[in-house]
Amino acid sequence: MGRADARRAQQGSARRAKQAAKKSGIRRFFTWKKLLGAFLGVCLLGILGFVGLYLYVDIPKNGNDEAKLQSNVYKYADGKVLARVGQLNRENVPINRIPLDVQRTFVAAENKTFYQDSGVDLKGTLRGIFNTVMGKGKQGGSTITQQYVKNYYLSQEQTVSRKLQEIIISLKVDNKYGKDEILAGYINTSYYGRGAYGIQAAAQAYYGVDVDKLTVSQGAYLASLLQAPNQYDWAIASKAGQERVKERWAYTLNNMVEMHWLSPEKRAKQKFQIPKAPKPLPGLTGQTSYIVEEAKRELFAQGVDEKEFERGGWTITLGIQKDKQKALEQAVKRKLTDDLDPKHRSVDGDAQLGATSVNPENGHIVAMYGGAGYPKHYRNNATRTDYQPASTFKPLILASALENNSMTQDSLPITPNTVYDGTNRRPVVGGNGYFAPPNEDQRSYGKITVQTATNNSVNSVFAQMGADVGIDRVKKTAVSLGLDPKMDAQPAMTLGTMGASPLQMAGAYATLDNHGEQVTPTLVTKAVHPVDGVDTELKLKDPIGEKILSRRTADTVTSVLAGVVNDGTASEAVKNTAYHAVGKTGTSDDNKSAWFVGYTPKLVTAVGMFGESPKGGAQVTLRGTGGGGRVNGGTYPARVWADYTETALNGNIGADFDLETDMGAGVPPTSTPTPSATPSTTPTPSGTPSGTPTPTRTPTGRPSQSETGRPTGRPTPTDPTSGPPTGGTDAGGVDSGGTTTGSGGDAGDTGGPGGNSLSRFN
Repeated sequence: MGRADARRAQQGSARRAKQAAKKSGIRRFFTWKKLLGAFLGVCLLGILGFVGLYLYVDIPKNGNDEAKLQSNVYKYADGKVLARVGQLNRENVPINRIPLDVQRTFVAAENKTFYQDSGVDLKGTLRGIFNTVMGKGKQGGSTITQQYVKNYYLSQEQTVSRKLQEIIISLKVDNKYGKDEILAGYINTSYYGRGAYGIQAAAQAYYGVDVDKLTVSQGAYLASLLQAPNQYDWAIASKAGQERVKERWAYTLNNMVEMHWLSPEKRAKQKFQIPKAPKPLPGLTGQTSYIVEEAKRELFAQGVDEKEFERGGWTITLGIQKDKQKALEQAVKRKLTDDLDPKHRSVDGDAQLGATSVNPENGHIVAMYGGAGYPKHYRNNATRTDYQPASTFKPLILASALENNSMTQDSLPITPNTVYDGTNRRPVVGGNGYFAPPNEDQRSYGKITVQTATNNSVNSVFAQMGADVGIDRVKKTAVSLGLDPKMDAQPAMTLGTMGASPLQMAGAYATLDNHGEQVTPTLVTKAVHPVDGVDTELKLKDPIGEKILSRRTADTVTSVLAGVVNDGTASEAVKNTAYHAVGKTGTSDDNKSAWFVGYTPKLVTAVGMFGESPKGGAQVTLRGTGGGGRVNGGTYPARVWADYTETALNGNIGADFDLETDMGAGVPPTSTPTPSATPSTTPTPSGTPSGTPTPTRTPTGRPSQSETGRPTGRPTPTDPTSGPPTGGTDAGGVDSGGTTTGSGGDAGDTGGPGGNSLSRFN
C-alpha cells in the first residue's frame, strides 16, 4: 500500500468514526422505542384530556336564550294565521306534525349516517378544527346532532374551544336523547331565510302552508336551503344560485332513493316547486293590533304568566271568523268613514267607532272593530268603558223588573202591558231623593204601556220603574249580565249614565238572546303551548255560564224589543232587510256617544260611536259629524250594524226567535190595556190584560204574526194608552253630581210612536 492509499484509508476511517459518533448521539435521544413511547404518551394525554373534558362539560340545562325565543301565533277560527308576534319568527312543532318523508329529506341532505352515527363526524370535525386554526373560516362536516347542539345550546362563534364543547355535548346528547327528538330540535332551530326560524315558519314563508301539508318536493327544497339560506332563496337568488339549489334539491331526493326512502318511480315524478314570492310577516296593524292585545288580556286574566308568554311558542286560536271580520271592517268603511271629511269638518276627526259581534250560542267573539288601528289610535274602542251606553241600558231595567217579579207603587206586577205615566219631568215616587228626568224635547206621553215606553225610550217611565224595582236590584241584574260592578247605584243610572263597552253590551244582550244563560264574550277559544317538549292545551273558562235570568224573563225582553216599531230613524238603516232581528238605540247626554245594540237568533252585535278629541282624548260631542246635526243611535251605528249583519248572515236569514213567553209585542195579546180611570202623580198601572194567551209558538218556533206579516200586539198611534205619535230620543245623562243634564229617549225617532228598536219577522 502506498502513502497515498494509507492516507485515504486513514481519512475514511476518521469519517466513519465521526459518523458513527454522530449517529450514536441522535439515537441516544430518538430511538424508535422513545418515539413510540412519546406517541403513546401524547395519545394518553389526549385521551385523559378528552375524558376530563367529557366529565367536566355537561349538557346545558337550558338552551341559549335566542334558541328558545319563538313567535306567538294567532289564528282565525278556521286555523288560518292572523298574526305572528314575537322577537323571532319561529314556531316549534313536534316531530309527529312533520311528515315522515319531509323528515327524511333533512337526513338525506345533511347527514346520511344520522341514524347510525354517535352524533359526531370525527373526520369532518378535525378538518373543521384545522381550518379554524388556519383561519380559513367556517367549514362544513358537522352531523345533524352537532348542528342542533350548536343552534340550541351554543353560539355561532368559530373557536377551537367552542368546537370542542360541541363535540362533547353532541356525544352526550346522542347518548341521552332519541334520534327523533334530536332531528325535531334541529329542524325547529335552523334558520331558513326570509326571517323564518324552524320548519313551520319556513313552510309558511315559502309555500304558504302549515308543516303537516308539506310535500316531499317542498321538504327537499327547505332542507337544501339550510346550506345557504339567502343564496338559495329562489326569489332573490342569482341564476347560478337557483341552479345550485336545484342541484342540491335533486341530490337530496337521489340520496333518498339510495337509502330506500323513495322509490325510483316516485322520484321520477317529483317536480321542483318554485316557492311563492315573499310577503311581509303578518303583525300588529289595523284591527289585528286590537285583537291580539285583547287576546293577551284574556290569557293573562286566566293565569298565564306574562313573561313566560312573551318568550313565545304559543298557538292561540280565536273565535274571529275571517269573513265576518272583513264584513265588519267594510261596513264601518262604507257606512261611516267614507262619509267623514276631517280636512273640511274638524268634528269628523273626533268620531270613533267600536263594535263587538258575538255568537250567543257559544260566546265566541266572531268579529271586533277597535278603531283606526295602531299607530293612529291605540285605544280599543270595542273594549273601552268610559262612555255612557244611554238607552241601551233600559232593557236591563225591564229584565230586572221581570226577574224580581217587581210591583208598581200600586202593587201591580210590572209587565210589558203595565201602564205608566209618561209625563215629562214627572217626579219619581218612592226613590232615594228627588229625581225628575225630562223626556226628549220635553214631551209628555201621558199614560202609556211599558211596551210603548220602550219603543219611545221614555225616561220618566224607566226612572219610575227603576225605583219600583229598586236601584240595587237593577244594579245586581246589570252586573250579572256583565256590566261593571263598580257602577254607582243611583237613580240616574236608569238613563244609562254608567260607563260600558261594546264588548260588555254585546255580552248582556247575548245573554238575552241565549234565553237567560250567561254569555261572557270570549276571544280565545284554544291556547296551546309547549311543556317539556309536548304541546299542552290550556284549560280555558267556558264562555257560557249558569242561567242568570229565567227563560221567561229573557224571552219576554226579546219579545218587547221585537215589537218596537220600524218607522223611526233606526228603520232607515234596516227597512229593506229580510232577517229577523231586534235591537235598541241609545244616544247619550250632549251627544258624546251613540249606540245600536241588536241581535238575530244567531248573532249579537253592539256598535258604539264616541266623540273623542284627538288632542288629549277628552270626550266631545258628535253633533255635526258627517255634515248633519245630532248623531243618533239610529243613524251611523244602526247603519253599520245593518250593513254588517246583512253580510255576516251570508244569506242565512230564515232563523226565527224561539220565544217562550206570553208577554210582549212578539206574541198577539187578546185585548188592549186600559188606562186607569183615576189620574194621579203615581204610576197608573192597568196590570196584565185579561185573556192574555199562554206561551205560543208557530210550528217553526217563530212568534205568531198578524196577517200583514208584522208582529201583532205592538202599540200604534191609535192605541188608547199611547201618547202622541211624536217619537223620542235617547239623549240623557247626568253630570258628575248626579243632576240631570239631558233628556232621554231615542234621538230623532220622529216617524211614529217610537223607533228605538227594530224587529223583522217576515
